[in-house]
Amino acid sequence: MTSALGRSDQDTQIGTKALLETLPVAVIVVNKALQIRMVNAAAEQLLGLSSGFLMRQNLNDMVHEDAALISLIHQVFRQGHSIAEYGLSLAGPKISPQRIDVQITPILEDDSHLVISLQECSMARQMDRQLAQGRAARSVAGLAAVLAHEIKNPLSGIRGAAQLLEQSASDQDRELTQLICMESDRIRNLVDRMELFSDERPLQRGPVNIHDVLGHVRKLAMTGFAKDIVFQEHYDPSLPSVFGNRDQLIQVFLNLVKNSSEATRLSQGEIVLETSYKHSVLISVAGSRDRLQLPIVVAVRDNGSGIPEELTQSIFEPFVTTKTRGTGLGLSLVAKIVEDHGGIIELVSEPGQTVFSVFLPAHPRSHGEVLVDDLER
Repeated sequence: MTSALGRSDQDTQIGTKALLETLPVAVIVVNKALQIRMVNAAAEQLLGLSSGFLMRQNLNDMVHEDAALISLIHQVFRQGHSIAEYGLSLAGPKISPQRIDVQITPILEDDSHLVISLQECSMARQMDRQLAQGRAARSVAGLAAVLAHEIKNPLSGIRGAAQLLEQSASDQDRELTQLICMESDRIRNLVDRMELFSDERPLQRGPVNIHDVLGHVRKLAMTGFAKDIVFQEHYDPSLPSVFGNRDQLIQVFLNLVKNSSEATRLSQGEIVLETSYKHSVLISVAGSRDRLQLPIVVAVRDNGSGIPEELTQSIFEPFVTTKTRGTGLGLSLVAKIVEDHGGIIELVSEPGQTVFSVFLPAHPRSHGEVLVDDLER
């Protein structure tokens, strides 16, 4: 009887382990010392590390000491009830920065261990945020059309009048006329940048080698604004072609690299360009039963000061910026172009590491994918 009961317990343990391995949610079990006692296959995939390695680690060594995840774990041990947190930033010495949903649950009848379930931040939530950013960009497009008509034309007259006055002005007054011309040019340049949002011409797309785009961007950066930055390239050479517009993709990644280079000026600047392939990124398209695959991921990573947490949710909106003299239009334009490609852009930032990840569609003929007509604008 004892032997049979023993076999039953063993079967239950095997069944439980098999069940955990099949769960799509990452599961980690830790003790009070934060030593990892168990992980499943989804946790290995999410963290990018093997179970053999993880089982020898302490969570304090895996994530940054001041990470919100560590504080939540201690809180659950103290209070003894479950806690859920959404859109949490997860990063560490061996973990790529990512935004996740977390649920931490104590184990009944075992107050020395708890279960941590981790899941990548809902793609639906990212799409909702992207749609909101797109609406903000379209509002700028309307504003740009008004400004072009109501400001640029009178501005040209003001600048012309200042140039005429300069011809007969004294040296002291000439400084004032030159100031008028300089400020008129500054306003015109701002309006010109805003007019980029109002370009509603159909996007011409075709197969684009994303590594050629990134190589071109790196060369432009290294001969100009990022000549003192160290670049690293981690590319997946097997990637299919992106379904996109080469010139606009260059503009996207040039803007992202420029932002990264400006963020690293006070430190030893390093920018990492990465490409990868994700099989599971599948997006439903409104008005169609087809789903669009966004398997190609391009990441721009820097070791700069990071973006304040209170700005991360709105950083792609127009006029939101961390720069003292910035206009807040660069990242908004990036979000618009990515949306025009049917893609999404994601940000994870903390002091010392910021990552912009751009998800893009593969060209249908290079990867056998079906793209809906709605997105071939």
